[in-house]
Amino acid sequence: MVLKTFGWSFAITALGLVAAVLYGGWEAFGIVAILCILEISLSFDNAVVNAGILKKMNAFWQKIFLTIGILIAVFGMRLVFPVVIVAISAKIGPIEAVDLALNDAERYEQLVTDAHPSIAAFGGMFLLMIFLDFIFEDRDIRWLGWLERPLAKLGKIDMLSVCIALIVLAISAMTFATQAHQHGGTHVDKAATVLLSGVFGLITYLVVGGLSGYFENKLEEEEEREHEAEEEAKRSGKPVSAVQLAGKAAFFMFLYLEVLDASFSFDGVIGAFAVTNDIVLMALGLGVGAMYVRSLTVYLVRQGTLDDYVYLEHGAHYAIGALAVILMISIRYQIPEVVTGLIGVAFIGWSFWSSVRRNRALAAAEGKADSSGKAEVSSGV
Repeated sequence: MVLKTFGWSFAITALGLVAAVLYGGWEAFGIVAILCILEISLSFDNAVVNAGILKKMNAFWQKIFLTIGILIAVFGMRLVFPVVIVAISAKIGPIEAVDLALNDAERYEQLVTDAHPSIAAFGGMFLLMIFLDFIFEDRDIRWLGWLERPLAKLGKIDMLSVCIALIVLAISAMTFATQAHQHGGTHVDKAATVLLSGVFGLITYLVVGGLSGYFENKLEEEEEREHEAEEEAKRSGKPVSAVQLAGKAAFFMFLYLEVLDASFSFDGVIGAFAVTNDIVLMALGLGVGAMYVRSLTVYLVRQGTLDDYVYLEHGAHYAIGALAVILMISIRYQIPEVVTGLIGVAFIGWSFWSSVRRNRALAAAEGKADSSGKAEVSSGV
């Protein structure tokens, strides 16, 4: 099972590490290995959230997610996105940006550093909205009940998450402006950039939310049509093409999954800049890591892990919330990437252990109930 699910990831790892050695020697090998570990640690929450969606798709579309989807993830977010960052910040064309990244590493690094506040504001706001919408939703299963119950009640207020996100953005922008003023006003213009980037991050989330709602509605419509077609087939005795209907529904869910997966890639790409500014090594390391994240997503689905360990999704979203806060703080202060990675792992580990304890408690309760039932039957006899 493990080899079947992670086989392609192992193969891509070997190819990526060999390519790194050929490209830049053993130093490049080490950088790619670090980036791979960084991507996996930062994106484990991504895998958990993706698994909640992917479990609705059949084996065929899971394979599509691992093939076509990985091409989108690697070449779209891990290779194109860093180049776009430099192109926008330097106001140059994409070809010039690639040439700059390959031939003028110092200038490229400076442009990336200058662009960090806007990147952090955009990504931080997007991820913060994901977290806020999750904790404000009323759920049957609660992990931290003492916190989630009152938040679910507050979540009944319309647009509360948007208001809180805008408040956080305003505070972040003002904090950055205050710092700039204290240093002689050399970075005052960056405060407006932070504010604008954060607003774009919020708008992007709202657009993604609208798309996700559209895709989910389409999925429900296709499922209803499939059910009606099956019922009609039973009455008339005619065969129905369930594969085609299932394919349509899965296609919409695949699009939704790709949009979400791309949004979760911000943290890995941003974190990679702290390790290297070489876009070739960045693409190799993050690409290998992204392959493992995708394999892990499929593994979680096929093992039924999310159904067995019900708090994992909660832990993943709390990790996303922590990452959003870290990104906003990083506008002013430098946060070590090891801290970012460990916080996510800590939340996932905590939620996993809580799930194990819950399962043990339920099993013990069922055991007592069975014992009591047998005792009653014995006494009745």
